[in-house]
Amino acid sequence: MKKVKIEPLSFEAYKPFGTYANLINPTDEKLGAPPVEFFRNQLQLDVRGDISFSYSCCRVEKRPMVIDILEYHSACGEVVLPLDNDILLQVAPASANGDPIPLDKLRVFYVPKGTAITIKPGVWHWGPFTVNDEPANILINLPERTYANDCIVVNLEENDFIEIEN
Repeated sequence: MKKVKIEPLSFEAYKPFGTYANLINPTDEKLGAPPVEFFRNQLQLDVRGDISFSYSCCRVEKRPMVIDILEYHSACGEVVLPLDNDILLQVAPASANGDPIPLDKLRVFYVPKGTAITIKPGVWHWGPFTVNDEPANILINLPERTYANDCIVVNLEENDFIEIEN
């Protein structure tokens, strides 16, 4: 079985896949001062102008650290925000329709709770992994009904499964 190591999240390393912002402990430019501070424009998501956004919760529980399924959305990006636990997010670069998934370029990032992360359109991903025995509740932001009309899911062949290592 192939293996992939967990990487710390950094702007440079994650740049090919999207962006992120720590929303619990922000250090971005702000307006105001304590007791009221406004951290503006921390995260942007590319979408079409005629789309409604939906906010959904994805709960992931402890499971084997094996990547056996991936998905992508062609027409939109996605925001992932772990609310109550750190997660591991697997991503692989976008590929053309019909081309193989670039599994040799798949990476796994450690995403601390409270850190909102975007996934660019076309980037391969799937439900994240919790980093410990506790479940992780994750806020997902996508255009409405993306799961029904713009979600290509691929179950990997067993010889393509990838084990996540520490």
